[in-house]
Amino acid sequence: MTPSATNGPSPSRVTADDLDLAVQLAVAALREAPSAAWDGKAGSLEWDCWETVEHLSDDLFAYAAQLGPRTPPLDGEVPFVWESRRPGGPANAIHANRGAGPAGLLQVLEASGALLVAMVRTTPPRTRAHHVFGVSDPEGFAAMGIVETLVHTHDLAQGLGLAWSPPADLCARVLARLFPDAPSSTDPWPTLLWATGRAELPGRPRLTTWRWDGTPRAQAVGAVR
Repeated sequence: MTPSATNGPSPSRVTADDLDLAVQLAVAALREAPSAAWDGKAGSLEWDCWETVEHLSDDLFAYAAQLGPRTPPLDGEVPFVWESRRPGGPANAIHANRGAGPAGLLQVLEASGALLVAMVRTTPPRTRAHHVFGVSDPEGFAAMGIVETLVHTHDLAQGLGLAWSPPADLCARVLARLFPDAPSSTDPWPTLLWATGRAELPGRPRLTTWRWDGTPRAQAVGAVR
């Protein structure tokens, strides 16, 4: 994978191709995990690795669903039933068949990612839909899906004993889209981990609370003016 590098000029827009790349890189990395490791904790999360992939799949599915209606909701989520399979487990609409093993689990992840990729490709850019961090557009949901994929694969890599370092330009684009106040003089991948409460940066302690800003670009520019 491309090594991280410092942020350069203003990154281009986040695209469906970026999201597809993130999901495919994650699936390829996770295929290297030993079968016996999936019951272990995923990094600093309280979920095991299997549950974390289900949660990530659910995130991607849910973002696709938000963009799905002809008139997407602006004040709440499309009302699927989200439920946990155990106390303290993630509340998902998406659950993988345990009998299908890790290969089936990763098919669920890949399929959920493909749904969001397709929705980002085909939804008009002017479309707006609800997210708990604020109403966003298809590009914003693509960026959210990428962040979820990159950072949860980081969690999984810690639990599964895998190497994981996504492309710097991909990290830079989602930082610019969702974390405009993040430092721009540090490597994009460590900066994304810092922005999502997973690491320290020089002179910047690990965050205990964080959130992104999914505000559409045109709206953000108007707000500055």
